[in-house]
Formats: sequence, structure tokens, C-alpha cells
Amino acid sequence: MYAILDIETTGGKYNEEGITEIAIYKFDGHKIVDQFISLLNPEKEIQPFVVNLTGINSKMLKNAPKFYEVAKRIIEITENCIIVAHNAQFDNRILRTEFNRLGYDYKRKSLCTVELSKELIPGQPSYNLGKLTKSLGIPMSNRHRASGDALATVELFKILLAKDSEKKIIQDSITQEPKYQMEPNLKHIIEDLPSVTGVYYIHDEQGRIIYIGKSKNIKNRINQHFTNNSRKSKKIQNQVAAVTFEKTGSELIALLKESEEIKKNKPIHNRALRRTIFTHALYCFEDHHGYLNLTVEKVDPDKKPITTFNNRQSSKSFMFKAVDEFNLCQKLSGLYRSSSSCFNYKLNECKGACLQEEPSDYYNERVNELIDKYSYRSKSMLIIDKGREIDEKSVVLIKNGIFQGMGYFKLNHQLNNPEILESLITPMENTRDAQHIIQNQLRKNKKLKITELNPT
Repeated sequence: MYAILDIETTGGKYNEEGITEIAIYKFDGHKIVDQFISLLNPEKEIQPFVVNLTGINSKMLKNAPKFYEVAKRIIEITENCIIVAHNAQFDNRILRTEFNRLGYDYKRKSLCTVELSKELIPGQPSYNLGKLTKSLGIPMSNRHRASGDALATVELFKILLAKDSEKKIIQDSITQEPKYQMEPNLKHIIEDLPSVTGVYYIHDEQGRIIYIGKSKNIKNRINQHFTNNSRKSKKIQNQVAAVTFEKTGSELIALLKESEEIKKNKPIHNRALRRTIFTHALYCFEDHHGYLNLTVEKVDPDKKPITTFNNRQSSKSFMFKAVDEFNLCQKLSGLYRSSSSCFNYKLNECKGACLQEEPSDYYNERVNELIDKYSYRSKSMLIIDKGREIDEKSVVLIKNGIFQGMGYFKLNHQLNNPEILESLITPMENTRDAQHIIQNQLRKNKKLKITELNPT
């Protein structure tokens, strides 16, 4: 649990500042679950430059509560939370100074979104909150007011959580939660989980990730883990202390994140998924008559496939559909062995490429249509799918045939501005598994929207 906050002060000498406004949003990693926003009477003058910056003046604060009147609420809303702020060192210092004046030792672990942004979103021209949110396309209102700045920090923190593929932020937060230090109640863990599409992380009592999975219904999938009697499930049940999750909205995003994060985090119970997830691939070659032939073979690392398959059966199923869709020859597609014509030719459903009756140029044009549809080789494009919320979309970026990464956007200008889009994208490895996942989803999911980009 996180307490994302922003504080406005009077300005003045170091450790003599007073708080004029505070906003705290309690954030569970997915949504805001509580909030506290208030002007405060600092019982001292506000520096003129601060009045000009924030618009807060002494007259506005005359009847506002003093810090000691809201101190209990601040303690309660931040209890067992990690403080998150843009320049957390400043906000933490101000809070601790105020509590010290009351004789209370206020201690909370903190995260600074400036430092996290420098690590997870490198290369930004500025890490000032206003300029950073603008470069990321995050809408911002009431700049230099506590609520506006804190809400912008919430949106920024969501991006940082998505970009943290090693899950360092989440693992640290688990060790802060007292309930995770007790013997876990599996039923209680399940009750707290949503029935959504996403990636889930099973942690031990030290916060370490012991298993990563993806599901269209996280709650049901965790229930299966906790009720299954298999050897692996029993081990997970004995070791689990917490389950965290990341909503993706899109199955494609969930598959890509699961594959990448298993390879990065190497959970002890994910040994099988560390290996390559596909076995067969579709290749193309030109025969001595000038016709393009298609063949499915076991994956050859030295060859570039058109697309890949989990097993031979799925490749066969795909090829039969492709022959019908593009009116191809069964023999030249590797589905019918014959020294003469293919079976479809006898049914007048093949135009005779198997006997060189159809001109190779005409036939090859249809083969190239198949290749163009099911391979993103040399293409630059965006694959757009459902997001985590109704007003959001997910996006996968392909540049010159290379998978770059994924991200989320809410506004069209974020997608149409290349600089903002690059900032929103979480970079990911262009592995063979990632290529397979994308090609497989392009074949299966007809609802995916493809937007082609100008190659760079």
C-alpha cells in the first residue's frame, strides 16, 4: 500500500517552513482507496514568491485547521504505507519536522518518483513534475496545488509500476505490510483478488516472487493454484505469503509481460516457462519452377520464420485454413505429397500451380499476401487493444519488424506524438518468444487494431 502525497509550504529558512496545504492519496497499486486533502494554518507568514506560485495566501488559511488538528488523520492514512512523492526527501523532511514539534517520532519508508523516473524513464529533458508529466502526456490541473500535484504523481507512479519489470517496487512494499508476516490464510488472499485479465505474482514471506502467471480471470486462476493437489501447487501453497497482480486488460499484454518477467525474475516454480514456448515455424522457399512454397518445420534458429506455432497440430490447422483463405495449392503448402497434382486440383479448387498451369507470378502474389498478413517482418506498426480501464487502450510498438515494447494511453494525442509515445512505452526484449506471442495473437485475435507507421 502506498500513500502518494504532495505538500505546499510557506517557504523560508531550512526546517522553519510551515505546511499550507497537504494532499494524500492512499493507493493500492491499482486504484485510490482513501484520500485526505486540506489547507493548513501554518501560524506564520507565507513568502511572497510562494503566494505567486501556489495562489495560497494567509487570508485563505485564517480558518484552516492547524497541523496538530490533522496529525492523527495523517498518521492513520499513512499507516503501513510507503510514502511516495516527487522529491520525497523534501516532503518527508517537512512531515517529520512538524511531527517532531508535537513530540512524535514519525517514520515511514519512502519512494521518490524523481529517482524512479530517472531509472525507469531515462533520457527525459527534465524530471520536474510539470515538465515530466507533459512529456508523458499525463493531464494535469491545479499545478503547484497539493491535490493537483499529488494526482499527477499517482498517474506517474502507475507508469513507473508498469515499467518496473523486475518488480522491485512491489517486492519492497510486501515486506512493509504486517499481514504478510503472518501465516497466510489462502482463502483471505483469494477474496482480495479481482476477476480480471492480467499478470499475477505469488510471493513468499520475504517478498520474493516464487511464481508468475497470466490469466483472463486472476481470481479463478489463483483459486486453482490453492486447491490443486499437484506437487508444484502444494509447494506454492506452503510457501505463499502474498499474491499481487497487474491488470493488463489485454491478453496480448499479459502474455508479453508474463514471458519477459519470468525470464528476468526467474521464479523457482516457473522452470518450464523459462524455455522457448513454441516448437514449429512456417518457412518459405522458391522452387526451381519459380513458385513460392510454404513448409512447416521444427524451429531452426538460423532461419527467419513467417510465423511460429506452439506445436505441429496448431501449425497444420493454420495451414488448412490459409490454403482456403488465399486459394493456395495443397502440394506447394506442404499438405499433400504427390509427384503430380494436389487433391484440390482434382476438385477444381486449385488453379494448377502444382502442375505449373497457373503462372507463378499470379500464385506468388497470393502467397505474399499471406506472408504480409501473418508476418510483421520489416513493418512499423502499433497493435492497439483493450486497456486496464474503459477509457484506456494498450499499445504494442513494432519498428522495422522489431518489437520495441508496450504501454498504455488514454488520449489520442499521446499516440500521435512520437516523443510522448516513446516515453509511455515500456521497453521489452525482442525475443523469439515475444515474436511468437505477437504473431500468434495477430492470427487469433480479430479485434486487435493495427495502425501502420511510417518506417524510420
